[in-house]
Amino acid sequence: MALALAVASPAQAQIPVPLPGRTQPRSDSSGPDTVKVPQFRYPPPVAPLSAMARSLLLPGWGQAVLHRRVTGALFVFWEGLALTMTVKASNQLKYMRATNSEAADLKRQEVQDWLVVLIFNHLMAGAEAFVSAELWDFPSELKVRSLPGGRLGAGPTIYWARPAPARSP
Repeated sequence: MALALAVASPAQAQIPVPLPGRTQPRSDSSGPDTVKVPQFRYPPPVAPLSAMARSLLLPGWGQAVLHRRVTGALFVFWEGLALTMTVKASNQLKYMRATNSEAADLKRQEVQDWLVVLIFNHLMAGAEAFVSAELWDFPSELKVRSLPGGRLGAGPTIYWARPAPARSP
């Protein structure tokens, strides 16, 4: 039986089972592609994980590398505000503990709250940088238009291809 399997040739519709000592012919895949595919995605200046790591380390850095200056500036501003308030509340807590103030527990809670804001800012900056790098080449055009009644509205511009008109024979 084993001898019959070794010498039998596979049928056309079957996928041959590789047997020891018997090599399968391989198709040549080293030739050039026959169909040229245009590039459909433009890579971001940095990889998404790299942008996220930069913004986790220093909020706004990943956004600056991705040319999102306003967003990066907002993260830097919020980082500075939270850091300033943490230092201020910490100094006030030291003073309250030195004077045995009854409000020291409340001030300790305030210091912890500002520390949470700092950590949250780092996490949000990292997440925003990652998403911005992933959506680097997404066409986003916001336009401000006047709406009925004198109001202003902002919305994205979305493009789609119209089907070609049917031609009669």
